[in-house]
Amino acid sequence: MSATGRPTSRDVAHEAGVSQSTVSLVLGGKSAGRVSPATAQAVRDAAERLGYRPNLAARTLRLGSTRTVLLIVPTLTAPFFGDVYRGAARVAAEHGFGIVAYPWPDDAGPADSPFAAPHEAIDGILASSLAADVASEFRDTPVVMLDSDPEGHGSAARPMPAVLFDVADGMRAVTAHLADLGHRRIGHVAASIDQWTFHARGEALATAVRALPGGSYTRTSGALDVGSARDAAGLLLDRPDRPTALVCDDDLIAAGAYKAARARGLDVPGDVSVTGFDDVQLATALEPELTTVRLPAEALGAEGMTALLTLLKGGDPRPRSLPGELIIRASTAPPARGSG
Repeated sequence: MSATGRPTSRDVAHEAGVSQSTVSLVLGGKSAGRVSPATAQAVRDAAERLGYRPNLAARTLRLGSTRTVLLIVPTLTAPFFGDVYRGAARVAAEHGFGIVAYPWPDDAGPADSPFAAPHEAIDGILASSLAADVASEFRDTPVVMLDSDPEGHGSAARPMPAVLFDVADGMRAVTAHLADLGHRRIGHVAASIDQWTFHARGEALATAVRALPGGSYTRTSGALDVGSARDAAGLLLDRPDRPTALVCDDDLIAAGAYKAARARGLDVPGDVSVTGFDDVQLATALEPELTTVRLPAEALGAEGMTALLTLLKGGDPRPRSLPGELIIRASTAPPARGSG
């Protein structure tokens, strides 16, 4: 049985004493002349005893009638996820597929479908930057996770392939850049969101800073909006041992850190350096322009769609990790004399 308690084609094959391919031929209506009538009847009887219903998404894919993929994202307003969509849609169009984008907020729990019968309306799912259980209601539909935990989703019976960013290496690059400038007191303004990507960023940063000779790591967190980030950054800037650099989990949080610094009469980067993550358009709209890690969001969507196409064809897509690139701009500088 699957993790949901529903029988699978593997269960039917075991019950009937045949292979899964035989089950697919019989229940897909393609057994004539290829499977004996007695064996076909045994498969149908086994399916009836177990209460098995074929995966209609897989059947419609083979018939070429649906060819639609659902892209689940935390929001439709962030430019980052627009780039993910563009990359996925480009590859999908090349193979005759369409994509439906569907927002699912970070704190909403397991996903529900925009369709009355998702297994009949979509062929596969791309779940971007969400908790692993976001696709738990779609266990009969192929899923590829994007920028998500490469170990903590799926099951031994039905693993979910993942395409992710090497966010840990990005944070190590940020730390090395700040250390080269002379920073040792580094504050982390983290996103208070329970997602693999933010956990990975925080763990890598903390480890890298603490490995520096004389390195000091402090942390605070807030929601992914400018006001909350401003308040969170302010807590670090009000410390008597104020960090000389603030490392932010994304560029929007960095904008809040700018506001917190200026509210206290602090100059960026003269009094405090600030870094972001993602390199969305906001990074160059800030003044000074933001040092950040550029993540290839469009490539993430494209690679994810490629992996999903492989999965839909019965293949086993290899895990992919896409590197980021440290973009050094004017928001980072050596610490003020005597403050490093």
